[in-house]
Amino acid sequence: MTAPERTPVVVAARRTPIGTAGGTLRRYAADELAAPVLRAALGDAGVDTVDDVVLGNVFGPGGNPARVAALRAGLGDTVPGMTVDRQCASGLAAIVTAAALVRAGEGEAYLAGGVESASTAPYRAWRSEPPSWYTRAPFAPPEIGDPDMGPAADVVAAEAGISRERQDAFAARSHARAVAAQREGRFAAELVPLGGVAADERPRPGFTVERLARFRPAFTPGGTATAANSCGVNDGAAAVLVVSERWRRERGLAGLRLVASATAAVDPNRLGLGAVPAMKRVLDRTPDVVEFTEAFAGQALACLDAAGLDEHTASPDGGAIALGHPWGASGAVLVVRLFSRLVRSGTGGTGLAALSSGGGVGVAALWEAVR
Repeated sequence: MTAPERTPVVVAARRTPIGTAGGTLRRYAADELAAPVLRAALGDAGVDTVDDVVLGNVFGPGGNPARVAALRAGLGDTVPGMTVDRQCASGLAAIVTAAALVRAGEGEAYLAGGVESASTAPYRAWRSEPPSWYTRAPFAPPEIGDPDMGPAADVVAAEAGISRERQDAFAARSHARAVAAQREGRFAAELVPLGGVAADERPRPGFTVERLARFRPAFTPGGTATAANSCGVNDGAAAVLVVSERWRRERGLAGLRLVASATAAVDPNRLGLGAVPAMKRVLDRTPDVVEFTEAFAGQALACLDAAGLDEHTASPDGGAIALGHPWGASGAVLVVRLFSRLVRSGTGGTGLAALSSGGGVGVAALWEAVR
C-alpha cells in the first residue's frame, strides 16, 4: 500500500493556447512549446527545479524531447527528462508515470505532461528503394487489423448506434461551451501566452447543429464522422507539477490528489473504445467533472455511454472537437482543465480524465481536490 505521505498530488497546472497545424503556433518546435509551460508550472508553485521531467510526445523528432525541453526551460543539466509515447494518451500516461514515481519514493516533485507540434513534425519514411513515406506509425500488425482513426471511429459509432444527429449536437455543444469559456475568461489563468498568442485558435462561434449537418462524411462513404464533428490536427503543450502529499502539505498548497489510475486495451480495430475498460477500473463513484478527449464525437459518445457517464456533463468548457487535439499533449490538457475547474475555482470535488489512443489503448485517472 502507498504510504499517505507518498500519495501523488498535482499542485500546479498550465498549458499553451492550442493552435491549428500551420496556424498561430506553427513556428514553435516541440521543446519551444513545452519549455514556457514547464517554467510557468514551477513558478506557480514557487520552486526552481524538480527530480525529473516526464513528457508525452507522438510525432516529434525523437532524441528525448523532454530532456531538450527541460534544458530549454533552464531547469539545469542535472534534470534528466523522459519521453513517453502512448500515442494520443501520452500526456496523461506521462502524468500517471510521474505519479507512480512519487508513490514509489523515487522522488518528490516531477513536471509531467505532453507536447505536440504537428506543424514542425518531421517527414517520415521507411528505408527502402525508393523511400516509402508514411504519415503514422503502425498501431498493430496488419494481420490483426490496423485501421486509421477516422474509419475506426465510424465503425465504433455505427456499432454503438450513435446517430449523425447526436454527434453533430455533441460537437456543436463543445464549440458553444469553448466559446463561452473564452468570453468569460475561464481559460485565462491556465494559459501561457506564446509570441502574442493568448487564446485557443479553433473554437467557432458559428458552429450550429444546422451548419454541422451540411458537412459530408470525411472518412467512410456513408459514415457519420465529419470534419466538423471530429477534432483537428493541432499544436500545443501542457504540464503539471506532481508532488508527494508530504511535499504539498509542507508548503500549504491546494491540489488534485490522485485517487486511482488505470491503463487498459481493446481490439485495435475498435481503438476508440480503449478508454472504456480503463474508466471502469477507476470509477468507484460518479465524478463531479469529466474531461474526455473528443477525438471524434461518435467515438467519445460511445465511450461515455459504455462507462455510464452523462454526455452533458463531459468537457463542461468544451473539449478537443472545439479546442483541438495536440496528440501528445491532449491527456495533460485534461488534467489542466480539471485543476482549473476543481482547484483554481475553489469548488472542490472529484474529476475524471480519460482518453483512447492508437492501437486500442486507453488511460483514465480519477482525482479529488484537496486543500
